[in-house]
Amino acid sequence: MNAIVALCHFCELHGPRTLFCTEVLHSPLPQGASSGDISGQNEQAEEEEGGIQMSSRIRSHSPAEGASADSSSPGPKKSDMCEASGCRSLAGGHPGYVSHDKETSIKYVSHQHPNHPQLFSIVRQACVRSLSCEVCPGREGPIFFGDEQHGFVFSHTFFIKDSLARGFQRWYSIITIMMDRIYLINSWPFLLGKIRGIIDELQGKALKVFEAEQYGCPQRAQRMNTAFTPFLHQRNGNAARSLTSLTNDENLWACLHTSFAWLLKACGSRLTEKLLEGAPTEDTLVQMEKLADLKEESEGWDGSEEEEKPSPQPDVVEGQELSKGSPETSLMPDCNSWNVAHRRLSVFRSLRHMRQVLGASAFRMLAWHVLMGNQVIWKARDMDLVQSAFDVLRTMLPVGCVRIIPYSDQYEEAYRCNFLGLSPHVQIPSHILASEFAVLVEVRAATRSGLYPALFDDEQSLNKYEFVVTSGSPVAADRVGPTILNKIEAALTNQNLSVDVVDQCLVCLKEEWMNKVKVLFKFTKVDSRPKEDTQKLLSILGAAEEDNVKLLKFWMTGLSKTYKSHLMSTVRSPTSSESRN
Repeated sequence: MNAIVALCHFCELHGPRTLFCTEVLHSPLPQGASSGDISGQNEQAEEEEGGIQMSSRIRSHSPAEGASADSSSPGPKKSDMCEASGCRSLAGGHPGYVSHDKETSIKYVSHQHPNHPQLFSIVRQACVRSLSCEVCPGREGPIFFGDEQHGFVFSHTFFIKDSLARGFQRWYSIITIMMDRIYLINSWPFLLGKIRGIIDELQGKALKVFEAEQYGCPQRAQRMNTAFTPFLHQRNGNAARSLTSLTNDENLWACLHTSFAWLLKACGSRLTEKLLEGAPTEDTLVQMEKLADLKEESEGWDGSEEEEKPSPQPDVVEGQELSKGSPETSLMPDCNSWNVAHRRLSVFRSLRHMRQVLGASAFRMLAWHVLMGNQVIWKARDMDLVQSAFDVLRTMLPVGCVRIIPYSDQYEEAYRCNFLGLSPHVQIPSHILASEFAVLVEVRAATRSGLYPALFDDEQSLNKYEFVVTSGSPVAADRVGPTILNKIEAALTNQNLSVDVVDQCLVCLKEEWMNKVKVLFKFTKVDSRPKEDTQKLLSILGAAEEDNVKLLKFWMTGLSKTYKSHLMSTVRSPTSSESRN
């Protein structure tokens, strides 16, 4: 996490002061902290916390860039420091602490002040504000402040017991500074809990020292018996003691470095950026439900004994691709022995390709029946051609509305499938041929070569076919049709749009109309509104036309079970509770 954690103190002589800060370095260490180790210095114990190697080694440094009180350093001058080290954490020759994160090659460096002048100014301003104007009620607790220019600050103020201080306590704060406001706000619960733990530990150690000192020499009675002296003289006589003295912990700064470094690493690891694509679409929900059903079914078969099963009828494939190893392939005739490379040229590649092959009027009739939920029947000898046609046409429908029998040797009723592939010799009932709820596409041998133009350099095989589209209720050319069909045709005829762009247009159009379906479902099925209100709603949705209403009712069957059950439970439960009351 690109942030700085600092411990600040309010000195009675010099005001707010920064005692100790830890920063993150992604680049090589500053010259003062990256020099070789001083031979003869003792290394502190290495700790492993949160994946960070806490080496905290004493390193040599140059006076200009180290943690000394040199005049060129951005830190305060010696004259601004308390004689009793109340405004100082590390000694003048102490170079600071360094921890290496092996996982990310990031270094965590702790000094009394940041070496960079700009960072020193930001930390200094945050320190002053945290111990002066930006204070929560009671002067102890967390608060958030900041701006885009000077960064945003999470500050937690607290008191430390001191038997020699005015009021027997001194004022401190731990601040976290970063430029990302949203990230810092989202980290509030985490930072509050961890920083509160550090504060509790400091206060606990200081309380033990305070109680021991009070037991040996009670300061309250001594002060009451002392004659009145001017406040300034008294204040100069009681210079602030160092935090190590108040807590009686000589390793305090090393421990704070460990805690601050872990805090920076852990806070940066717990929140990661992810690409959010919004709520799952209805197609995604339906596919998840189907995968769950398939998993349960496969587990059931695995637990049962293997038995001989009769040859099954063609199964309905709902919203799934037909795999080569599926049972349906056993129903395919001997034409599977054709050359695969040759046959795969005889396929539809996209809706635009199909529209160009079938012609504008035939394609519009076919697309109208697809969108209305009528049964679409293809009769052809080439099964790959039929499969490719279904793969292309199904992109106009929600996944839950797709029921496919890719190839069969007998006619299947419309309730079993809305896409049906048949071999040429299969007889279709006469009432189906005359029905307005079905459309038939017959693939015949072309009477003349070159009937359809080759749209790709390697594609010539579609020229040998002739496509005849018939229906008991042909769609008139001047019929308005559903709104989504007109938008689909507009996208297909726009040559400036690539095939990929058209596919994305279809996704957006389906989501737009599925949202209208959801509104209509809640309005009619859940709330049970009268027909007059339903007509008003359809007008608001821009779907009052007859074809649009039929389309919405058909697409309503494609809603996921998850959405329906969730809507029923969340909408009806308040009503039932009110009726009981």
